[in-house]
Amino acid sequence: MRIGCPKEIKNHEYRVGLTPASVREFTTRGHEVLVQSGAGAAIGLHDEHYAAAGATLVRDAAEVFARADMVVKVKEPQPQECAMLREGQILYTYLHLAPDPEQTAALVKSGAICVAYETITGPNGGLPLLAPMSEVAGRMSVQAGAAHLELSKGGMGVLLGGVPGVEPAHVLIIGAGVVGTHALQMAIGLGARVTVMDKNVDRLRQLDLVFGNRIKTLYSSAQALEEKVLESDLVIGGVLVPGAAAPKLVTRPMVRCMKKGAVLVDVAIDQGGCFETSKATTHAEPTYVVDGVVHYCVANMPGAVARTSTFALNNATIGHGLALATKGWKQAMKEDPHLKAGLNVAAGKVTYQAVARDLGYDYVAADSLL
Repeated sequence: MRIGCPKEIKNHEYRVGLTPASVREFTTRGHEVLVQSGAGAAIGLHDEHYAAAGATLVRDAAEVFARADMVVKVKEPQPQECAMLREGQILYTYLHLAPDPEQTAALVKSGAICVAYETITGPNGGLPLLAPMSEVAGRMSVQAGAAHLELSKGGMGVLLGGVPGVEPAHVLIIGAGVVGTHALQMAIGLGARVTVMDKNVDRLRQLDLVFGNRIKTLYSSAQALEEKVLESDLVIGGVLVPGAAAPKLVTRPMVRCMKKGAVLVDVAIDQGGCFETSKATTHAEPTYVVDGVVHYCVANMPGAVARTSTFALNNATIGHGLALATKGWKQAMKEDPHLKAGLNVAAGKVTYQAVARDLGYDYVAADSLL
């Protein structure tokens, strides 16, 4: 198969779909790999590294899309990229379709086979291709929140970990999954007071066993959530419903009653956000203020640490990428139900139930296309 890797074009997105090491995995198995010149240059992955791994360097994205049987990316295709997709071509990338009707319509129209990293499941549960970016985003959420608590960034002027004799900031983490776990590790390390909320009591029990009295765990009832949001200095939203739009857990009236200069970091923004006042931002303009509360809602947070994120992502994606290339998408999905769970749009049909439900499409089971 001919694999194509274009340069990402989303605002301040420097990650790249394939590292030279991943290219070598494909080429040693007899596949051809096309890489757009300069695709990884911003993070020190230069054209000569790709050429040494066996890639063919091409001039622009148009050539990548025109010649490739499978396009491997990081972020969801932008409108001009959607327009270059063709019927039967495989797109392998993050999609986050539920909150994005325009992209979904464009992918349906293209007739392409669209496989989303974020809905591929793992044999032990979880979402293994989403996990590495959730780990990065969870850790970054605390860094971003701590920075924006500073007065110069619009915050209330609180040092996250405090100093001897002065109380540290109170960090509320909503969601005890991968994002929440990595966020609490960072927040604890910086000396903050940390409360973690979730509806999964077993997960809270696990965190309590590991972290003991260094954190507080709390069942996420509506009343408890409201109380904790209002008393917190930094609130991190890490709630995920796989493939579906994130639930709006923090309402506009709650935001209105929060401390002035408090910070909200919405890691769920790729799926529409879990704060009612959230709207996607970019690394160029990462924040805005609503009712005196700073909102950090960058939709590609791991892009700020693009080198680390690229290697972590490739470690997770290469196995399924090789399966798609070597077996073809139909055979690969027949053999692997976890990969099949990643099929969101195929041949003009929406094949992921949560996306179809949230956006009003007829759901067509992937098995009917295999």
